[in-house]
Amino acid sequence: MSEPVKEFNDYREKMNDKILGDNNKIIKRIFNLDTNAFSEGALDVKTKELLGLVASTVLRCDDCIKYHLESSYNHGLSKEQVMETLSIATLVGGTIVIPHLRRAYEYWEALEAQDETKQG
Repeated sequence: MSEPVKEFNDYREKMNDKILGDNNKIIKRIFNLDTNAFSEGALDVKTKELLGLVASTVLRCDDCIKYHLESSYNHGLSKEQVMETLSIATLVGGTIVIPHLRRAYEYWEALEAQDETKQG
């Protein structure tokens, strides 16, 4: 796994374990709601991930953007689909989201690089 992807996932897992380990009912319910919101329903998972990516970009949450990029990648969305989605997010969010767009593009490249490493 490329370093940026591994670092993000390791940190996220470590901190989620700590947070959920405190057994706070409200936080556990929020995590559960998030998980269930992105499962198959009237909208397919791919569409929900792209919606999450737009919202995360407009709200300027880099961790959220990485999460939805990786989920989109793992669900087989193409770079073209993701970049078109990010273009809409940039249009809606305005120029203030351009730094997040740059980091999103860079993270997508890291996701692609991890597959190249596995295949090579």
